[in-house]
Amino acid sequence: MIEIQLHSDCQNADTIVPNKFIDTYMQEANGEFVKIYLYLLRCVQSRSYVCTVSAIADHFNHTEKDVVRALNYWQKQGLLALELNSEGNISICMTDLGRAASSPAEPQPDTDSTMLTVSAVAPAKESVSEQAPPAAPRKTPSKHSYPADVLLEFQKNPEISELFYVVETYIRHPLSENDMNTVLFWHEDLRFSTELIVYLLEYCITKGHTSMRYLDKVAQGWHADNITTVEQAKEDAAIHNQAYYGVMKALGITGRSLIKSETACIKKWTSEYGFDLPLIQEACRRTIAATHQPSFEYTDSILTRWHENQVHTLDDVQALDSARSKTRRQTPASAEAPARKNTFNNFTQRTYDYDKLEELLLTTPMRG
Repeated sequence: MIEIQLHSDCQNADTIVPNKFIDTYMQEANGEFVKIYLYLLRCVQSRSYVCTVSAIADHFNHTEKDVVRALNYWQKQGLLALELNSEGNISICMTDLGRAASSPAEPQPDTDSTMLTVSAVAPAKESVSEQAPPAAPRKTPSKHSYPADVLLEFQKNPEISELFYVVETYIRHPLSENDMNTVLFWHEDLRFSTELIVYLLEYCITKGHTSMRYLDKVAQGWHADNITTVEQAKEDAAIHNQAYYGVMKALGITGRSLIKSETACIKKWTSEYGFDLPLIQEACRRTIAATHQPSFEYTDSILTRWHENQVHTLDDVQALDSARSKTRRQTPASAEAPARKNTFNNFTQRTYDYDKLEELLLTTPMRG
């Protein structure tokens, strides 16, 4: 975990907020930036010299980008100085406002100060999230509502300004403040890359939807499903198109959408097992023939057995069926074990043909 080392040239032992900060700096600053500055004062003046960007973000329910943005803002105002060492740790020196100028400092050019980015603070985070295995659905973070002055600050960032322009181009109307907040929610809170946001726009528009409400609903669904890359989004889209509707048709499901556990089954069959749609539809056909009703559990049991038997094509299914039929024909019908009688066991024991039982399970309707 990357640490922030705090030190100060102030002599105060308690958490003291200088009047100059309240009178001169606080009134012009964003409220969230003020909170983070006060938190830094509390840390350094209580001699809690070590903290982390992620800890500050968690404390205020912010993103790490929010924290980094606040640190850069206060550095521009001259209230702190930032340094990033070779190990990636941040050193912050809190300025003694008693010796500061009587008015807020003019923003310093980037060449004279260390401007932090989330990639600099946590360089390994993005690669870890892309390589991690599928996880449980994530809770959607709360959406910020940035005021107009903060939105203007965002637009000074070339990346954000270009992103706004791209979204406007796709939806064909200027972005309102609420639209801008929604785009920032995708980028800052859901951690969507620009490429993923562009694909989000393309995906929704090809379905005939350009409203920000619909786009936001899809974005939150992707976040809940741990979709972080364009490749994952395309895979999810494929499932919800070809396999999704193919399974619904094969099982005779109409008048409703599939629930999350059912789409999870389809994802397992297509991604984990690597089955193509005709093979899955054959399992669905056998499910209906046996149970006379759609049952994802029953279909999953068939496909899991095929997966365990290295079945990959319909020809493999036919070969497996033939081998099972041949085995059953070769098993004597009267292959009962001789009964052993003693004082504890004086009745004729039964033997079972497990292949026949399994066949019976596959051909007998399930009862509730």
